[in-house]
Amino acid sequence: MKYCSTRNSNLEKSFDEIIIEGLAQDGGLYMPKEWPKIDLNRILKNESITYPELAKIIIKNYVGNTIKDSELLEIAENTYKVFSHKKIAPLINVENNKFILELFHGPTYAFKDYPLQMLGNLFQYYLNKKDKNITVIGATSGDTGSAAIDACKDKENIKIFILHPKNKTSDIQRKQMTTIKSSNVYNVAINGTFDDCQNIIKKLFVSDDLRLKTTLSAINSINWARIMSQSVYFFWAYIQAAQYNKKVNFIVPTGNFGNVYAAHISGTMGLPIEKLYVATNSNDIMHRTISNGDMSLKDVKSTISPSMDIQISSNFERQLFESMNYNSTELNQLMLSFNKNKKYDLQGKIHNNLKLYYKSKGINDSLTSETIKMFYDKYNYISDPHTATSLNILSELNNQDINIALACAHPSKFPDSIEKSIGILPEQPKNLKKVLDSEEKYINLDNNLSEVKEYIVENLI
Repeated sequence: MKYCSTRNSNLEKSFDEIIIEGLAQDGGLYMPKEWPKIDLNRILKNESITYPELAKIIIKNYVGNTIKDSELLEIAENTYKVFSHKKIAPLINVENNKFILELFHGPTYAFKDYPLQMLGNLFQYYLNKKDKNITVIGATSGDTGSAAIDACKDKENIKIFILHPKNKTSDIQRKQMTTIKSSNVYNVAINGTFDDCQNIIKKLFVSDDLRLKTTLSAINSINWARIMSQSVYFFWAYIQAAQYNKKVNFIVPTGNFGNVYAAHISGTMGLPIEKLYVATNSNDIMHRTISNGDMSLKDVKSTISPSMDIQISSNFERQLFESMNYNSTELNQLMLSFNKNKKYDLQGKIHNNLKLYYKSKGINDSLTSETIKMFYDKYNYISDPHTATSLNILSELNNQDINIALACAHPSKFPDSIEKSIGILPEQPKNLKKVLDSEEKYINLDNNLSEVKEYIVENLI
């Protein structure tokens, strides 16, 4: 398997190169030059298939000959043995053809654990093979940071720097990052929004002077390894639903567009997906883009679903590139216009292509809280606010397909929102209780590229 950049379709790199780099030096995102096809019938005939075995089958298509089958299976088994549920990602049947895929049974209780535990182990494999050290940098609006830190902590050949927007994550989300005592972990609170943090990260990747001092790698979903790893649980959900004569719809809470794009490539690989429903909060740029082509930036609003408080959805560039038939020249022109004017009107073939795959809805805080209460009253199911955005759409669907909403975080990570919605606090796992009482360690910096770069360089020594 070879990879190109969204900004340069003529580029050709192997997986072991693009996993370490994360983001292309031209500022683009890596994409496979062709899409593999999965023999779904063969998978479905194996009634005893495990999650690690499924992961090995799917991921092998993207890593190619850079890793042996036996080694990849061993990595997958080691990755998912730290998850608390025997099914890794269990599917909960709530009513008729309506299901919830629970993706919060990893070490930090959020869906980011599923790709990031794999990414951390793949990093270790390739770094040991090449005898290299890397500096991992990333931005988080909540759960990515803690999942990335847990995946990379104590690894000798990795230093990890995570930026988060000050006072714009939940206390638990922040403390899951800032209470880790590993010497290779550095937390930075930025005076700004998640988009500001993400913008700094992108500029660091194209900083020639920083690249001379260290090898940079991305932990955000701009790293293709994240997307390919997330595609596994969409296949896993379909297997568990066990209605192989039907098509499936997934409803995905969406911020950076990585999770729903992983669902999309699952369909491209052979999963019989009918439609993907994009659920946003009041930061609804993806809803506006999909519904009427209005890709215009607005101020980021603080909501009770903070991980979705995003206006610039980085992974959407991958979908645009695909919708443009891998025309990097056209993509570059679009991105230049968008970055300059803070808006772009998607019309014609690109918008029509999006509507083939996606539908969308924006769910504000009030409707999110109402949905949390509705699912508790009706099904005795407690969902976190991000999950509730997808459950709102699930509640409205009336079809004969399999309908699966993604539960992206454990409700106890957002206790205040849950208590306001249903009047009780969700039960808290022991590990989260420990976090709340632990001492924090992080540095606060302005929204300034030079300051962040200087801090990273100082700590590379």
